[in-house]
Amino acid sequence: MNEKAEKVRAWLRGRRCRDSGMVTSEYAMGILAAVGFALLLYEVVTSGQVRAELQDMVKRALSARM
Repeated sequence: MNEKAEKVRAWLRGRRCRDSGMVTSEYAMGILAAVGFALLLYEVVTSGQVRAELQDMVKRALSARM
């Protein structure tokens, strides 16, 4: 191999390692998105209709014959 090709390969290896992973701002945006989704899911699950359906499912499961 020639020296120039080795330098290019070494530069690419170093570049690949530096760009791996997320930075702090990406972590923060990911956490905000997860919290927003959790709040939305909580609101849906605790709404009257969904709560009644979940309670009905639990009652049916507990009263099932084995």
